Amino acid sequence: MRYFAEAESLLAWYDTHARDLPWRISPAARAGGGRPDPYRIWLSEVMLQQTTVAAVKSYFLRFTTLWPTVADLAAAEDSAVMGEWAGLGYYARARNLLKCARAVVRDHNGRFPDTLDGLRALPGIGPYTAAAIAAIAYDQPHVVVDGNVERVIARLHDIHTPLPTAKRELTEAAARLTPRTRPGDYAQAVMDLGATICTPKSPACALCPWRAPCAAHAAGTAADLPRKLPKTPKPLRHGHAYVARRADGAWLLERRPDSGLLGGMLGWPCSDWGDAPSPAPPIAAHWQELEAEARHTFTHFHLRLRIHVALLPEDATPERGQFLRDATFRPAELPTVMRKVFDLARAALNSSA
Repeated sequence: MRYFAEAESLLAWYDTHARDLPWRISPAARAGGGRPDPYRIWLSEVMLQQTTVAAVKSYFLRFTTLWPTVADLAAAEDSAVMGEWAGLGYYARARNLLKCARAVVRDHNGRFPDTLDGLRALPGIGPYTAAAIAAIAYDQPHVVVDGNVERVIARLHDIHTPLPTAKRELTEAAARLTPRTRPGDYAQAVMDLGATICTPKSPACALCPWRAPCAAHAAGTAADLPRKLPKTPKPLRHGHAYVARRADGAWLLERRPDSGLLGGMLGWPCSDWGDAPSPAPPIAAHWQELEAEARHTFTHFHLRLRIHVALLPEDATPERGQFLRDATFRPAELPTVMRKVFDLARAALNSSA
């Protein structure tokens, strides 16, 4: 009975305070018979992995304008999708996005499966994403646990086991609260509660619909939860990046292998990234090394790239890479680390021209 009351109070709060998100059906629209589009739910969930809502909104709107259905996305050119994804990071998600869209069209007549097992069988869809689609798009009572939900549940039950060790304990506690009535709205309500009220710092407990049953609020420990194990320091890697411009204005770029970091993305020819990488210029030229270096942080390491620039004749023939005419070169389609390299190199090349 207690869990039923908690779900009801949260849903009542959500009906008034739900965030307006471009992939979401509002509680009022859903009550009136509106149904979420599984394609839009799937796309948003993939984009939101390791990324904030604020960062995702513009990408989501652009993707759904260019490719309004899963069939449209499945038919898109790989390079176009990768280019539009640039800046969101974790580029394996974009590759899996295409694989999944094509599997849905090829194997399911363009309709996402409505079972957890069917969703899990699709490329790139793991337990969390499958549960989110099943709950939000199909209103099935599956437990959906993201970072916001972990924080809310840890505080509600005053769970001090540190993350990531606590993941199973938090998931089991969240499952006991998931109602069979309006489970999709409930899943989104807990996420919204964590994003707007039960925030990482200075939670607004006075405004929280779960203030009364919250064990951490009663104990005065809410601001300390969830606890986390100390992070292992990230290693530092180094590399060389080569930015060359031909006399006619074309840029020398290289598409990275499909597998691995920044897979399938256009970027500047680079050396390996490691402790002491050897220079690896893509063409014999008069390379000028810049004093500034590009610095970027990936999930598992920090990177510092030494930047080399060169001007090339029109008949230059590189050992690797391809020239892209200036009129068709879009720096915004480069991954963030490559845009950092470009921003530093452009001024040097323009002054040498």
